[in-house]
Amino acid sequence: MRIIMGIQIEDRDSDAVRVQELLTKHGCIIKTRLGLHEAAGTMCSSKGLIILEFVSGSDNEVSELEAELNKLKNVLVRRMEF
Repeated sequence: MRIIMGIQIEDRDSDAVRVQELLTKHGCIIKTRLGLHEAAGTMCSSKGLIILEFVSGSDNEVSELEAELNKLKNVLVRRMEF
């Protein structure tokens, strides 16, 4: 099974550091990571989107990461399984 996770950060200033800490903690199960955010000129948006693909067989740890991310107030997590 392939697991893809989308993480939307509503307030990068307040939540990006904690999200990064969690991604680092679970870094060994992350196969692909793509970060997207709006930018215009020299101004960055306060919102961000991270898309993750996980290594096969890491279902339990993915669920653990998902639960930890869901505890953050301004973070929205969506999971897809193929």
